[in-house]
Amino acid sequence: MAVHAGGCGLVGGRSRPIDRTQALRALADGITPCPVCKPDVDLGYLT
Repeated sequence: MAVHAGGCGLVGGRSRPIDRTQALRALADGITPCPVCKPDVDLGYLT
């Protein structure tokens, strides 16, 4: 499981869109950001 930015080519068939708040919460909960599309950078999420 990983958080992806919209349009990432690595998104699998079992994906679903989430809003900004949900994405930030997922990252805070330890879900890995995709190393290719780097949604954490786009969201301004600092670890």
